[in-house]
Amino acid sequence: MVVLNRIYTRTGDKGETALSDGSRVAKHSLRVEAYGTVDETNSVLGLARLHADAEMAAALARIQNDLFDLGADLSRPGMAKDAEAPYPVLRIIEAQVERLEREIDAMNARLQPLRSFVLPGGSALAAHLHQCRTVARRAERLAVALAATEEANPAAIRYLNRLSDWFFVAARIANDEGRADVLWVPGANR
Repeated sequence: MVVLNRIYTRTGDKGETALSDGSRVAKHSLRVEAYGTVDETNSVLGLARLHADAEMAAALARIQNDLFDLGADLSRPGMAKDAEAPYPVLRIIEAQVERLEREIDAMNARLQPLRSFVLPGGSALAAHLHQCRTVARRAERLAVALAATEEANPAAIRYLNRLSDWFFVAARIANDEGRADVLWVPGANR
């Protein structure tokens, strides 16, 4: 259980922050950038939920919870040392990735195949979900960069990759099951 009695600690005033294993790193470290961008994804997802019906809002709430799991995962280096931790270490697991895949497949089955790229927009919910998609892609790029230099959970990276796909398909669902998608017209303004 997390207990937050004080919001400010002053421990980051010199540009460092604590990771979940207690180690300290610069606030501009790749690890902090990655989990910070996951947090940003969660924030824009909160805006999307304002426009969602009950079914979509429930799915978005599940993802928001997963994003806290993902942030916890990325904020803890050294998966090899997880067994030594004095508490259970929270990591993204393959079942979370597989759930996204099942949900993508179920939503996509309701849609007609695309004949063009989709411009971000349409309904308010779709526009917000497209923003979620692009922020999730940035989080994925940062997590991949992190994994190139430090240990990172491969399931976390797979989760981010599927998540942006999930947001894309959900945006199409939010656009009257794709019928109100705004399609790209190549060279339309030449």
